Amino acid sequence: MRAAVVRDRRLVVADMPAPEPGPGEVLVKTLACGICGSDLHALKHAERFFENYLRPDGTRIADLGRDIVMGHEFCAEIVDHGPRTERRLKTGTRVCSMPMLQRPEGRQTIGYSNDHPGGYAEYMRLTEALLLEVPNGLATERAALTEPMAVGLHAVNKARLASGDKALVVGCGPVGLAVIAALRLQDVRPIVAADFSPRRRELAAALGADEVIDPAPEVPTARWREATVVFECVGVPGVIDRIMAGASRGTRVVIVGVCMEPDTIHPLRGISKELSLQFVLGYDAAEFAATLRHIAEGALPAAPLVTGKVGVDGVAAAFDALASPERHAKILVEPWRTGATIDVTRGGA
Repeated sequence: MRAAVVRDRRLVVADMPAPEPGPGEVLVKTLACGICGSDLHALKHAERFFENYLRPDGTRIADLGRDIVMGHEFCAEIVDHGPRTERRLKTGTRVCSMPMLQRPEGRQTIGYSNDHPGGYAEYMRLTEALLLEVPNGLATERAALTEPMAVGLHAVNKARLASGDKALVVGCGPVGLAVIAALRLQDVRPIVAADFSPRRRELAAALGADEVIDPAPEVPTARWREATVVFECVGVPGVIDRIMAGASRGTRVVIVGVCMEPDTIHPLRGISKELSLQFVLGYDAAEFAATLRHIAEGALPAAPLVTGKVGVDGVAAAFDALASPERHAKILVEPWRTGATIDVTRGGA
C-alpha cells in the first residue's frame, strides 16, 4: 500500500505492506483522515514529542529511527475481518473508531506508532469492538471530523460549566473551533472567541461564537476578566501565563492546546486569584460516540472546518499550507486520491 511516512524527520511517500488484522481486529480502507495540529507539532518537535508522549507503562510509543505513518482522525471502510471477530458489521460498512488497538499486551496507539499505521495510509487495522458505524447519509468528510470534535466536547465537559458561566476561547484553530461548537451544543452563552487571524475569527463565528475579537489592536483583558471559564487552545509558550495575568479571581482555565516546548508561569498569579488550571486530553468512548451522533444530527456544525483535500502525494505540501492560518483550517487526506495538489474546498464538504 502507499502511505505518507515520517522518515528521518521528513514526510515521504513510500510503499509498504498492508497491515494484517490480528484476533478481534478488522482491516479497513482509509476513506478520509484529517491532519491534526498535533501531527504538525509531532513532525516539527519530533524528539520532544516522542520523548514526552509515553505509554501507560512509561515507555515511548515510537522510535524515530523507524518509519511512522501518522493520522488519527479518520473515517474508513471495512475490507476484511481478522480471526475471532464477531463480524457484526459487514464488509463495505463505513466506520469511525477511537485511534487505538486493544490488545492483550495493552492499548496500542494508531497514528503515532512504528507498528500500527494511521490514516495517511491506504489501509489500517482497527479493533472491532471499538468500531462505530457511520450513520446512513452522513458524508464521509464530516464523519472523519468525529475525533477532533470529540476533543472539544471532552474539554467542555471537563470545564464543569454551571448556569451563568461565561466562556472565552483563546485560539480559533481546529481545537478552539471544536470547543466553540461544543459550547454552543451545551447552550453556553455568550461565547467569546479571540484570534489574530481574520479567517479563523470568521470560522469561529460560523461554528457558534457570539462575539469574535482581534487581540492585536488591544489586549482583550476586559474579556478575560469577564470570563468565568477560559479555554486555552493555542499551545504556544507564554499564553497560559498571559491568561492568568488577565483572569479574574476564581477563573477556571482549561488548557486544551498542546504546547511542545517548556513553558513558564508565575504561580503567585494563580495563588493570589485562586485560579484553577485544568489540563485535558482526548475523550472517552461515550464522548466519541456522542460526537459522531451529534455531527450526524447536525447539532455539531463540523462542515466549515474542511478547507482542503489531498492524496498521500500532497501530505507534505498540506503540512506546509497549514502553517498559515489564513489558508486552511482542516485538510483531509484521502489516500486513494491521485496527484499532489491541494483541492481547496472552502466552507466544508
